[in-house]
Amino acid sequence: MKNLFLLISLLTFTTLQAQHSNISGKVLDGENKAVGYANVLLLKAADSSLVKGALSEDAGTFMFDGVTPGKYVVVASMVGQGKASSPAFTVTEIAGNITLEPILLKQAATNLKEVVIEGQRPLIEQQFDKTVMNVENSIVAAGNTALDVLEKAPGIVVDQNDNISMRGRQGVMVMIDGKQVPMTGTELANYLKGLSASALDKIELITNPSSKYDAAGNAGIINIKLKRDKSLGTNGSVAASFGQGRYSKGDASLQLNHRANKVNVFGGVNYADRMNFSELSFLRTLKANGEETGSYTQDNLFKFRGENLSGRFGMDYFISKNTVVGAVATGFFSDITRDNTNTTLLYDVQKNLESSATTAADVSHSRDNQSINLNLKHTLDSLGREITADVDYITYQNGDLQDFAIRRFNLNKEQVGSTELLHSTLDGNLTIKSAKADYVQPISGLNATLEAGLKSSLVNADNDQKFYDRTDGRNDLNTNRSNRFLYDENINAAYLNANRKGEKVSLQLGLRLENTIAKGEQLADVVNEQDREFDRNYTQFFPSAYMGYNLNKKNEVGVSLSRRINRPSYNQLNPFKNLIDGFTISTGNPNLKPELSYSFELTHTFDKRFITKLSYSQTTDVIVNVLSRENQNDNVVIQTFRNLAKFDYYGMTFTAPITVGTWLNSTNNATFYYGLYRGNLANTNFENSKPAFTLNSNNNITIKNGWSAEVVGVFRSSEVYGPMTVDPLWFMSAGVQKQIWDKKGTIKLNVSDIFFTNRVHGENELADYTEVFDQNRDTRVATISFNYRFGGSQVAPARRRTGGAEEEKSRAN
Repeated sequence: MKNLFLLISLLTFTTLQAQHSNISGKVLDGENKAVGYANVLLLKAADSSLVKGALSEDAGTFMFDGVTPGKYVVVASMVGQGKASSPAFTVTEIAGNITLEPILLKQAATNLKEVVIEGQRPLIEQQFDKTVMNVENSIVAAGNTALDVLEKAPGIVVDQNDNISMRGRQGVMVMIDGKQVPMTGTELANYLKGLSASALDKIELITNPSSKYDAAGNAGIINIKLKRDKSLGTNGSVAASFGQGRYSKGDASLQLNHRANKVNVFGGVNYADRMNFSELSFLRTLKANGEETGSYTQDNLFKFRGENLSGRFGMDYFISKNTVVGAVATGFFSDITRDNTNTTLLYDVQKNLESSATTAADVSHSRDNQSINLNLKHTLDSLGREITADVDYITYQNGDLQDFAIRRFNLNKEQVGSTELLHSTLDGNLTIKSAKADYVQPISGLNATLEAGLKSSLVNADNDQKFYDRTDGRNDLNTNRSNRFLYDENINAAYLNANRKGEKVSLQLGLRLENTIAKGEQLADVVNEQDREFDRNYTQFFPSAYMGYNLNKKNEVGVSLSRRINRPSYNQLNPFKNLIDGFTISTGNPNLKPELSYSFELTHTFDKRFITKLSYSQTTDVIVNVLSRENQNDNVVIQTFRNLAKFDYYGMTFTAPITVGTWLNSTNNATFYYGLYRGNLANTNFENSKPAFTLNSNNNITIKNGWSAEVVGVFRSSEVYGPMTVDPLWFMSAGVQKQIWDKKGTIKLNVSDIFFTNRVHGENELADYTEVFDQNRDTRVATISFNYRFGGSQVAPARRRTGGAEEEKSRAN
């Protein structure tokens, strides 16, 4: 940490001592009239890499300040008026102001023939309303999974149970290309592990979404955008990687696109085969009326192999210049095999060993998903009035086969009784049908836009689980653990959103109305008849508001307010009891209620680079993952989801990009927060709180002759999640890349978690139960990858390919 502090101090000092110049100019059209709001880029003359970007003022003027010595070119562009560039110019060591000749935009600009724009987006972009991680440009992301990349994103934490939190808050909605992935926890993690980083374009972190988005996700939205067509003609890319940690990992992908005239056809396939492990050790202490009654330790070794095949194919047809229809079909097929061995040592109150047990598990999971989306976009007139519509049909199929062998031993290590053999099967099906329509109405003369939309979704789930006791050659159905759960849900929504952007003030007001009708039923025997079924019908309003104010050219402030909901995932509602070993059971909770939150955020931006955010939110009926004793008479622990009364969150986020000369671009993000959990869980009244912070530093280093490097460092302080406290951890990843074959090919070599420090240690504490745990995973991996782009590179506007089933997909099991 001392060396890291010295390095940051040195970089900051070097930056402050560097000599800078101000570059100014003006953008004019073919009639020598000023062009306001043109996109202006400052590029390095040597390789056309992006240095800075800006928008021209109403008078057509622009300025880049703090430019270090070097040779540059300025490129300006405006929709409908083409592009143009300035002659190359040199900034010397002597600081001063440089005024360029006016840049003339023409309909068919020809002076760009000498400039090939290869400006590379920075790894981390901090925009006013969201943080963007450009995965396509990341060196350390090569050969990794989407979950691996997400864990390196600013403010994102993936805990030991694969729950994802943003800036210390759980309840995040994860979307793929604007469609919500209907999963949480382990199911979501397995899905993201099967999605190769080579298929990702960027990740958007949206902390306070507007009413246009589904109201789900009270901690915010993570939108993962896949690579898509951007060029005319036939083009594509191939990629392959191989990684080695304790076990090997590999994947390969192919992306194709053909775009010409009225038809655009696109598609891609990805295959991944990855081996992983997880080591989990814990000490559990059992209590009754505050007094310890016994304890036991357990050492687990989990080995996983995941084979995943995914594909995405679609077509757009341009009926006219104003109307486009399209269809997108996707498929995801995943097979995960897991074997688990553990040893449990049981102790009495005096810590004397009483007995032991072993569990051997052989498990296979099949997770398949298919979807089809039909979409329409129609522009009504030249003013920008627009109608879009989406229809989605999505299916999920889950299949599990599980075999357990449990052996118990006395102090003399002699087996007691027969080996307990358990076998279980799961057959699950989930169907989502969704339709939505959106309308956009620009209001001329006010620089304002009115948006409205309707959405309806139908969800049907049928899960059938059977447990069999095969001890001593039997094959008896265990009716206490077998179950069948049916779930039906209908959500209808409407929203109205208005925004206006003025010279000084920006406003956005929105209101979303959602009605939820849900019914669940268990077909097996239940202890309490009232738990057999539930029927819910509720309507909620979700307002949102934003106001931004430009204080001057250097300072902007904004404030936003919103109300959001986080409904339980279909897996969290499922009451099935899944056996993990002889001492741990995992189950859902059909009585789980949705959590509701109010959020406030104040943002200040300085020099369009340095961003500070102050946040507060209050969440009721917080959904937390809880480990507690199944009953007081045995040592079995049950893991389930429960509602906690309240969670208050106070946070501050600061983003600081640092540039040193032309060789280093560093984006640094710090999040400080305080979370207070209050309520009753498992007969425990508690208030659990702790100040915490996370630091994230992403550094891009430019080396000559097509070489570049990247270093990513993450530090997380101790933090709390409900009754659980997690100790601090840190990790670092680094990589280099070389561009070859006229920059169409790229070779990358990276090592993740170089020092193997991404290890989790924590503690759960309730009135009748405490647990101290340690977990290690296969996080230190060396990966080599190759990517090759082929075909045309003439850029054409990319079309949105999202659907309407965003929230439902994120909750699917």
